[in-house]
Amino acid sequence: MYLIKKNDILQIAKALSTEYQVYGPVIEPGSGQTFFEKVEDVSEINLSAPIPAAPPKHIVFPQADRILSYRYAGGNAPVEMKPDFKETPKALFGLRSCDLTGLQCLDRFFLGQEFVDEVYRSLRKKMFIVTNTCVVPFKYCFCVCTDSGPAAEEGYDLNLTDIGDNFLIEAGSAKGKALCEKLQLAKAADKDLAEKNRLVDKSITLFESFSTESKAWVSRVMNRITTGFAKEEVWEYVGDQCFECGACSFVCPSCSCFNVVDTATGDCSCDRLRTWDSCSYEGYSRMAGGHNPRKPVEDRRNKRFFCKLSYSQSKKYLRPGCVGCGRCDWVCPGDIGMPNVVKYIRRETTSRDQL
Repeated sequence: MYLIKKNDILQIAKALSTEYQVYGPVIEPGSGQTFFEKVEDVSEINLSAPIPAAPPKHIVFPQADRILSYRYAGGNAPVEMKPDFKETPKALFGLRSCDLTGLQCLDRFFLGQEFVDEVYRSLRKKMFIVTNTCVVPFKYCFCVCTDSGPAAEEGYDLNLTDIGDNFLIEAGSAKGKALCEKLQLAKAADKDLAEKNRLVDKSITLFESFSTESKAWVSRVMNRITTGFAKEEVWEYVGDQCFECGACSFVCPSCSCFNVVDTATGDCSCDRLRTWDSCSYEGYSRMAGGHNPRKPVEDRRNKRFFCKLSYSQSKKYLRPGCVGCGRCDWVCPGDIGMPNVVKYIRRETTSRDQL
């Protein structure tokens, strides 16, 4: 563990900028919204900024991305195919623990199953991650319900915690420790770690009432969804509220659904593009012959929450698919973000238990 003066914290980002493209939380002047984006000047980074409006998954899983190009002139001409690997090293500076957890879900989806996505791996393998402990929770957050915050526990190179005049820095990897030693940072004491733990415990008490009241209920709802005991009426109500806009999928740190299209770039040449997709869309499950097994919107909403909270998904991700960032609740015009759906199933379950 190490210490650095609060006013000097961006020295770490500056040191990283010599080897990496640095991304961090930046407050947009016009809207006041926080975005996690590439910075040319590390002084733009604001570690006290609210949680970014969109997750930083776009850095490693872009919303629209060319994954390969190919050319075929026909006849006996060979097919020329060039995968598009992006190997520019990237440093994510000031990542919140929920977004790190979402990144770990993407890792298990793209890298941890039968097939490995080489394009994703090319973006991910040279990444340096600096997380930032949430000593004060944000309005929509409920990471305490999904075991994804307010402090990161693994998967980072460095973890920062604001403990007053200093930041406590925990090294989670050999390259993180090497950077701290290179910068000749002061060693932290046990009392500094105790202060961090005190601030994390205090942060947990400051969450909105939904988080503190519903922690056990998230597990119970997982059981109801997995075993099919959530009433059809709940899913019909959720479906009636859905605008099918896809916003919940696009702001979710762990959503990994995508579509692949080929676009002509000239005579006999094409680019293959990967773009984000959403189970909100009616055409998401449409088959080549036109049959759609999930045409009713309630079937697609059922699928989304099954994906986030079922035991089968938890087995795949080694945790729930929801990371508790609250963005879906923030952007949903139909009020069917994750917290409200948990409330609906909780209300239905409680009423049934009282019969």
